[in-house]
Amino acid sequence: MSDLVAYWELALSDGVHKVEFEHGTTSGKRVIRVDGKEIYRQDWMFKLVGREHFQVAKAKCVITIEAVSGFAYEYSLEVNGKPLKKFRENQSKIMKTWTLYIAGKDTRVVLEKDTLDVWVNGSKVETTGEFVDDGTETHFEVGSYSAYIKAITTGKRRDGIVHQLYVDGAEVPLAKE
Repeated sequence: MSDLVAYWELALSDGVHKVEFEHGTTSGKRVIRVDGKEIYRQDWMFKLVGREHFQVAKAKCVITIEAVSGFAYEYSLEVNGKPLKKFRENQSKIMKTWTLYIAGKDTRVVLEKDTLDVWVNGSKVETTGEFVDDGTETHFEVGSYSAYIKAITTGKRRDGIVHQLYVDGAEVPLAKE
């Protein structure tokens, strides 16, 4: 019997990770799984509340267990010192993500805007930058397909720079992660 009490999806540059947390409210048991793999287990604990620290890729995570009332508990996830909601908001500002179906499989392309690193299905790829008339293009390969991310200024300070992904000349819409 599983004591699964919380589940989160964590979108990082190298992919979307699934974090599961089991908590035995009578035994204090705590189990953390990332992407289905158990990374932490404590079968017996007297203290039913507290914090568990762990890492997902390069992100430092903390699960907080708080008593709400009686034997009811609340579980929250912090990533790099921020509540998950705030972390997601920050990620959407520094990462652009596209998902597409190519060569018979789902493919995820991520641009880290602060480093200009490009990731394809969780692997960082080699890129070549080029200045063009209306901005810049960052060229790379997606399998056997040529791709580039075009960065164009909107001319409006509030909107900043728009990033567009093109694979074999066709524009790919941004993902809704």
